[in-house]
Amino acid sequence: MAKASVARSGDRLAGVIADSSQERAAAQMVLAELPLRAFLNEMLIPYEEDEVSRLIVDTHDAKAFSAISHLTVGDFRDWLLSDLATSDVLTQVSTGITPEMAAAVCKLMRNQDLILVAKKCKVVTAFRNTIGLPGRLSTRLQPNHPTDDRNGIAASMLDGLLYGSGDAVIGINPATDNVEQAIMLMRLMDDVIQGYGIPTQSCVLTHVTNTLEAIEAGAPVDLVFQSIGGTEATNQSFGFNLDTLAEARSAALSLNRGSIGNNVMYFETGQGSSLSAGANHDLDQQTCEARAYAVARRFSPLLVNTVVGFIGPEYLFNGREIIRAGLEDHFCGKLLGLPMGCDVCYTNHAEADQNDMDNLLTLLGVAGCNFIMGIPGSDDIMLNYQTTSFHDALYARRVLGLNPAPEFERWLREANIFMDVPGTVLENHVPDIFRQQLNSLSEAS
Repeated sequence: MAKASVARSGDRLAGVIADSSQERAAAQMVLAELPLRAFLNEMLIPYEEDEVSRLIVDTHDAKAFSAISHLTVGDFRDWLLSDLATSDVLTQVSTGITPEMAAAVCKLMRNQDLILVAKKCKVVTAFRNTIGLPGRLSTRLQPNHPTDDRNGIAASMLDGLLYGSGDAVIGINPATDNVEQAIMLMRLMDDVIQGYGIPTQSCVLTHVTNTLEAIEAGAPVDLVFQSIGGTEATNQSFGFNLDTLAEARSAALSLNRGSIGNNVMYFETGQGSSLSAGANHDLDQQTCEARAYAVARRFSPLLVNTVVGFIGPEYLFNGREIIRAGLEDHFCGKLLGLPMGCDVCYTNHAEADQNDMDNLLTLLGVAGCNFIMGIPGSDDIMLNYQTTSFHDALYARRVLGLNPAPEFERWLREANIFMDVPGTVLENHVPDIFRQQLNSLSEAS
């Protein structure tokens, strides 16, 4: 598996990379002849040693798998690319595909193959609006601030909403990660969403145990967030296990805050997280990443996204590696039945630039990505990395003929933010409701 992977710096760091392109090709040929059933009989991480392995085995849908059980990995690739693998069929077999099967077939695919198959995978989720419908591209409005200043956050929310951003979620990475601060940010976002009837959801990207405490304190929690990995040891390094996630999901569901759906979880992943935690069990980072999607799938999330270039060049060295990893992650997540988005991003010490991100954004838009990030000027001033801006989302929507989530789009038109032309923003127009909200937040501070 590892030697069949497309070359990347993280696998080189882990010492599992193929020594040459000839060795990589040979590994891919051997992998292509491997029956899919082999992944059910021989675990890459033993069942007894890892709760993610146990989750994969214990939740495997044998009936769904029966339609593809006779295939080798190479045959599986050919079948996925064929007209036999329609959107409906892919939905039916998704629970029969294990993460290792998805990772294996991914290693045999060109970029265009990853795009074509992911495009056929339709995954729709809902809370206060509907994410993942055909012809739609949603965005996470990310109003981060280095001091969690209310005015700064409010200004970023205003900016994003005026560009039609925020239908996936208004989600903040808190600068100070504690329960009291998380509750303050939750209430700030909830005041805006509830006060003006915006059909979206909020999330503070704090640790899952903090969110549990916030729920117990009566905070307005829409979504529960957690970064997840593909091995038990990775998740232990993050400070949680599967039971923790189950408890948090149950608590969030008990609040009944969704108006049209009950997908209450939000997960982030990223290639290299297991290796950086010393918890990769000698697996390549793309396979570890795919295993994280088994964790996500267990809890029926509203949103999942890979933060593809965030960990740095030690794991994905340059724009080429970041682009490939983003397409791999999106493909594997969608194939496994997840509502996949992507934080199209890079750190400033990586050999990448915004043109590389433009390329990945465009490719993911063609591939049917559920959502991307929206942040002022593409520059996260709190986390210090480069991602996609509100303008970038408008570019993708316009060039590919995509619109926001339908409920959110209607609200944008009713608020006179969007004109009759889909995806067009009214120039130099700030609706009175947002002027009033910004003024009230300034006075409160």
